Amino acid sequence: MDSNSLVFFLLTLLLGGLVGAGIYYFWSGRNRKSSEPSREATILLERIEKVFKVVMAEGYFTEIYNYQQNKDYWHLFNDRKKALVIAKAKVLVGYDFRKMRFRLSEDDRRMIIEYFPEPEILSMDTDYKFYDIEQGWINRFQSDDYTNILTEAKQTMNEKALQSDLPRIANNQVQFMIYQLAALMNWKIDMQLSEANRKMLDSYSNYRDTEASIDPLLPPDEEEKKK
Repeated sequence: MDSNSLVFFLLTLLLGGLVGAGIYYFWSGRNRKSSEPSREATILLERIEKVFKVVMAEGYFTEIYNYQQNKDYWHLFNDRKKALVIAKAKVLVGYDFRKMRFRLSEDDRRMIIEYFPEPEILSMDTDYKFYDIEQGWINRFQSDDYTNILTEAKQTMNEKALQSDLPRIANNQVQFMIYQLAALMNWKIDMQLSEANRKMLDSYSNYRDTEASIDPLLPPDEEEKKK
């Protein structure tokens, strides 16, 4: 084979390799695009209910929830798993007025309330993030563990919200609203509650004193002297 034939043969091999590589990347690119996961969502409307719920107060909470579980295997070693969850929640507190019992006295324009419900959490919008997740060799997190952690964290948030001043604020707001609406329509509110119901409402009228102290604002020259 002379030199010209050899050069032609090598160029043919090089050109064939480039064409083959181009065809390979073209088809592999198409395969990669076609192998992307498909997404499909189905939303079913289960039911619609008429409600008479009114929001009277909202609060924003942040919870740091530590989860830890130790397992002892045959008294030989402990296997630990733990997780740190930071939860943020927007809590809406108000009243379900379907639970209220009342009757109207048209003669003297009175609204007689016989039972007044207690404030309740109407909705809680939560956002959870997991941090510092550690798993043991055998004691590892399962899908049910994450569900249980979120359920416990939400329950703790629910309890803290009910222990806060949100129910007291909601109680004050709803009574103000009812009396104002009645006055606008030239009606009167007559609370004929049971003793237990009255004590329940009174318990939401007591606010806890804050322990914060406020320093007095001083003129700039006196503030410099204080420093």
